[in-house]
Amino acid sequence: MRRIRVDDLHKSWMKDAKYRREYEALEEEFSRVNALMEARARAGLTQGEVARRMKTTQAVIARLEGGGSKPSTRTLERYAAATGSRLRIIFEPEAARP
Repeated sequence: MRRIRVDDLHKSWMKDAKYRREYEALEEEFSRVNALMEARARAGLTQGEVARRMKTTQAVIARLEGGGSKPSTRTLERYAAATGSRLRIIFEPEAARP
């Protein structure tokens, strides 16, 4: 049986306009989730350790890092503090998007 890499599937699917449009609509969510996980990795912490620092559960951190919802600014501030990071929110012109 031949194995197919996810990256190869994604490249192929990006040729489909509907798939590409839906994928690009999730760009901000992907970016947010990636930023959270990068902050935790930089701090060398597990989800459980971040949860303890935030006085919550590991399941809450998993849902936060899993995307699908928009966390409050307060939650993001607590996550930043737990990971030894600083939360920055910026507004950029639409044309500046990659």
